Amino acid sequence: MKPELTIQLMDTHAGGDVSRIVTGGIDLLPGDTVRAQMEYLRDDADGLRRLLLEEPYGVPEMSVDLLVPPTDPRAAAGYIIMEVMGYPIYSGSNTICTATAVLESGIVPKQEGKQNFMLESPAGLVQIEATVHDGVVESITCEGLPSYIHTYKASIDVPSLGKVTYSVAYSGGFYALVDASSLGFDLTLDEERKLAEAAHAIVEAIQAERGFSHYTLGDVGPLPFLHFMGPVEHLAEGYYRSRSATYVHPGVICRSTTGTGTSARLALMNYEGTVRPGDKLETISLRETGFIGEFTSVAEEDEYQVIKNSITGKGYVIARSDIVVNCDDPMVECGSLHHILSSRHAGKITPKS
Repeated sequence: MKPELTIQLMDTHAGGDVSRIVTGGIDLLPGDTVRAQMEYLRDDADGLRRLLLEEPYGVPEMSVDLLVPPTDPRAAAGYIIMEVMGYPIYSGSNTICTATAVLESGIVPKQEGKQNFMLESPAGLVQIEATVHDGVVESITCEGLPSYIHTYKASIDVPSLGKVTYSVAYSGGFYALVDASSLGFDLTLDEERKLAEAAHAIVEAIQAERGFSHYTLGDVGPLPFLHFMGPVEHLAEGYYRSRSATYVHPGVICRSTTGTGTSARLALMNYEGTVRPGDKLETISLRETGFIGEFTSVAEEDEYQVIKNSITGKGYVIARSDIVVNCDDPMVECGSLHHILSSRHAGKITPKS
């Protein structure tokens, strides 16, 4: 008999975005950093991402986060982010979900009140602050990546839409930022399909016209994301709110507003001089969920105003399960997967005392 190959999962969501946390069943990956391990998965074992995001096991709207032992001793765990578009080096919603899973699985024991620990992402160490009340993880605050405006109010002709004005931010990936009302959108759930179609057309037009280069990372590939922005409400001193919708892939508008989208929006508000350090922006999704971004500081880097920021949200555990991998199933392609599946042992993360 063939050995039964299983993958252990904890399904979570933050703001409606489902993140499948892989907690076991995968062998230790080569690489002396989490970034190097991510690159190994991307180049030599992409079957794991496809298995968990495609039929019959998943859908493209989900994300996957593989827990790995940290390579930096200061971190409680490492994690590799997998989405339908590939392997982002960072994601706010995935980080919130991963931090929640690390606490709920006991890798980091829960402590009442506020507690701090670090995770190791492909982008580097991430500081986490968790708030726990009566044993429940009430919120997670994580660092956003340093974010800045690369291009301000450019315009492009888009088939079927006409001339579109956009700005471009970097917040872990390059984002086109577009005023939703300029295209007639109110950012309500019934507009989801049309928002995805419009965003796809804009992103394709921008990709065909130009590329973008990060001031230290260089070429990070074509612009993948678009963040639709609603009007900004000034609710209280230093506190703002805006409806938002983030496009990540053809046909896919994130259910949450996304952490990196919120960071990009804060970078734009700083560029326009409408926020200052200490101010907060609550972004509200099509499904009425939200994240809170806080603008913490700004510095001049190269010719850019680069902001530091944090993202706060709540993660929920929605399932714990074992997935049985059937390599003889014609819908399952194990060619770039079987060599990392473990029927004997997998990389285990030792709980922090």
